[in-house]
Amino acid sequence: MTARFVLIRILAVLSVLFGVNYIVWRWLASVDWSAWWIAVPLVLAETYSLFDTLLFSLTMWRARDRPEPSSAPQGTVDVFITTYNEPLELVMATARAAQRIAHPHTTWILDDGARTDVEHAAREAGVGYLTRSDDWIGKPRHAKAGNLNNALFETDGEFLLILDADQVPDPLILHRTLGYFADDPDVALVQTPQWFSNVDDADPLGSQAPLFYGPIQQGKDGWNAAFFCGSNAVLRREALMQLGIVGYVRDVTQSTRKTLRVAESLIVREARITEDPDLRVELNSLGAEITRAQDAVAAGTPLAQATYELGHAVDGAAQRLLARDFAGIREDLEVIAQLPVERDAQLDLVVVDETRLDRLATARLSPLGAIEAVRQLLDALRIDRGEEAQPVLPLATISVTEDMATAMQLHALGWRSVYHHEILAHGLAPEDLRTMLTQRLRWAQGTLQVMLRDNPLVKKGLNAGQRLMYFATMWSYLSGFAALAYLAAPVIYLVFGVLPVTAWSVDFFARFLPAFLVNQLLFLVVGKGMKTWRGQQYSLALFPVWIQACWTAVANVAFGRPLNFAVTKKDGRDTRGVPWRRIWPQLAAMAALVIALVIGVVRVVAGAADDVGTLVNAVWVAYDLAVLSVIIEAARYRGPAVAATEGDS
Repeated sequence: MTARFVLIRILAVLSVLFGVNYIVWRWLASVDWSAWWIAVPLVLAETYSLFDTLLFSLTMWRARDRPEPSSAPQGTVDVFITTYNEPLELVMATARAAQRIAHPHTTWILDDGARTDVEHAAREAGVGYLTRSDDWIGKPRHAKAGNLNNALFETDGEFLLILDADQVPDPLILHRTLGYFADDPDVALVQTPQWFSNVDDADPLGSQAPLFYGPIQQGKDGWNAAFFCGSNAVLRREALMQLGIVGYVRDVTQSTRKTLRVAESLIVREARITEDPDLRVELNSLGAEITRAQDAVAAGTPLAQATYELGHAVDGAAQRLLARDFAGIREDLEVIAQLPVERDAQLDLVVVDETRLDRLATARLSPLGAIEAVRQLLDALRIDRGEEAQPVLPLATISVTEDMATAMQLHALGWRSVYHHEILAHGLAPEDLRTMLTQRLRWAQGTLQVMLRDNPLVKKGLNAGQRLMYFATMWSYLSGFAALAYLAAPVIYLVFGVLPVTAWSVDFFARFLPAFLVNQLLFLVVGKGMKTWRGQQYSLALFPVWIQACWTAVANVAFGRPLNFAVTKKDGRDTRGVPWRRIWPQLAAMAALVIALVIGVVRVVAGAADDVGTLVNAVWVAYDLAVLSVIIEAARYRGPAVAATEGDS
């Protein structure tokens, strides 16, 4: 254990202890309950930040810098280059680089746009070309996950190297990663960093994410929770196929159980309301058959066998009831036949005698309707998952970010992952604010979809560390709500003099300053010279994006509202200019902070405000403005190519 790692653990412990000391004091002794409407949101935001610190400290507690694999690279490999609408030149540049990968492999372009020019270029270059089969017509496409799932059944390599269309691989990418799979047969995934060649040193759009593609992934790796990031990763086909089969069995089993529950409720209801004792016996007997089928499914009996035997029971009951109740059916048909139906020539509508219709509604019909409903429910059971293009879907389709969801499910099945901290591919990041905002929104939406549909805290198969590591990533996207409190509190004090704490006392500073300073020191030591300020800025400055992601993800999962999926633009800047409508909340917040600062100074001069409180909040405002200023930089950013051209001229 290195001295730096020991120092990280010490700072992690101190950060949590000082943070707990501060937050407990805040809740018990310093909340200004007379101004609860701002005091409570502020202390909740601070509590959120404490939990964020705890999760970060746990992540770094086991950070590991892996040694190189001891085994030589081995196994057959398919290199998948996923594309939808990226420029042909960009796709082929990645494909030609993939062909130069040293380890034997087959390169495939997975063209979800089914473009003839891409197919022609691929054939000429000797690169495999795949697009969706006709099975996908009229079925859910599942974006990138669907594209990869389609290709999995058209290829046969033992391992898959997945690359986005812009991620140009190093020739040694397989030599550096395949050995992990030979070292440990339980390894399903090896993830490498994403690094972008078109990002300036200033990185005004915060694309490089050195803290994530470094200490954070290394920390998750220590908990066996380093996850798939969508590109620059090698996966074991066997693991993905197992995942697909397990998911297939689970979904079909759940569908069967639901069908049997509905069938049982139909028969039980009919048996309860009938006055005929013989009929009640027949229906109860059928209900018992449905219960036996449910028990058989729960005991692991093959679904086809359980439902086949129940189908025979349903047919038998229908035949016996038909023979017994044929006269009743004839009476029902006679009533229906007597229903007067006329056509109104003027309105061209069918007109029914309402009096006789009411008589039909109160007439006692044959119970065969319930039996027939059960029969149709059983017939509707499709073991081929007819609602999907293919029965087995190896990559997760519950989210627009298929990568994290797939990795979490692999970990839940007992597979292991590896984070290899070496840049082995060079990609292209967004070059304008509009594209960056769209990309960040999609990431947040997908991550929150996973949290809502398959929450790691309650997911079977994950250990405690894995649950927390996955939840830590999801938790980070809730920061938008905390940001509202952090921005509003100093404005409210400077303008109206409303204090969210009881006083700016020695007790406050003695608890707040150690917690804040040690936390910042932890980030500095973990980053060890990395430029992590951009990441800290965007965690607050993108608060409208994080809030939008929350409510759109909830609307999607709870109410079925679709998410607008957009492929990240990778061929230069978006020509539509600055997206003012999407950054007005940040600009409004900055204006409010500046105005509040001016008002606060005026109030101090007029003797209407406390000097210490105004100074504290002035520093707070300055910090908020420094963080939010990244939005101004991003809006003014014109991309590296444009900047270079203007410099030459």
